[in-house]
Amino acid sequence: MLEHRISDWDNAYTNGANIAGGDRWPAAWVEPARAFRDALSAEGRARLDIVYGDRPRNRLDLFLPGTSPNGLVVFVHGGYWKAFDKSFWSHLAAGPIGHGYAVAMPSYTLCPEIRIAGIVREVGAAIGKAAALVDGPLMLIGHSAGGHLASRMASATTPLSPEVTGRIRHVVSISGVHDLRPLMRAAMNETLAIDEAEALTESPALLRPMGNARLTCWVGGGERAEFVRQSALLANIWTGLGAATSSVVEPDRHHFSIIDGLADLEHPLTRTLIAQ
Repeated sequence: MLEHRISDWDNAYTNGANIAGGDRWPAAWVEPARAFRDALSAEGRARLDIVYGDRPRNRLDLFLPGTSPNGLVVFVHGGYWKAFDKSFWSHLAAGPIGHGYAVAMPSYTLCPEIRIAGIVREVGAAIGKAAALVDGPLMLIGHSAGGHLASRMASATTPLSPEVTGRIRHVVSISGVHDLRPLMRAAMNETLAIDEAEALTESPALLRPMGNARLTCWVGGGERAEFVRQSALLANIWTGLGAATSSVVEPDRHHFSIIDGLADLEHPLTRTLIAQ
């Protein structure tokens, strides 16, 4: 019998310090993202800082293919609900755009200025705004905390309208945190302020999926054990609740390199996201 018990919850959810050369990130994303934005802006295919709400960070960027879009991908960024904004990830739109899809990337208000439940509502508003701008099927994808937020949109208590949920073809959670309760034991909860009530209402793994949900949980083989567990957890539970789910462990990827595939139109992550 294998017994495993976590005693250091901070270390269990710490990525950079447990990755060789982990201090390269987030700086490693900044220049590729800026170059991508500049290139698409020069071609008239970037609409930046579209307002979707009243708060200063309620803005999204929309990147367009060269022809009429085949549909819309919304990428929700991570950062433990307390860091980063849309500007770090623009280059990850390249893969879906290469297949003819528009890509929206929202920023959202960060903790402690807001609770996670409030971020869920903001992301719902951002997706609704983007969906009003681009017709066709809708794919949601998020990384880390963004994986939580993307999969939360596919729960039965989604903030999305029936019109928008009816368009969702696929949800991909990359290294998502799907059960918030373990984070209540980590020091970061001084900023996040998750309590038991919020964990129960905002953890996708503790909620039922929306009808006809199709979910892929994608994680790196070199990630912290908790992210591998959290990824398998949601796919497992939602399968038992009627959703179509799959779980992928990509070898030799860590928590930061796991998203790189989205920049490549031929990468399995991109192809899985847009698959019919």
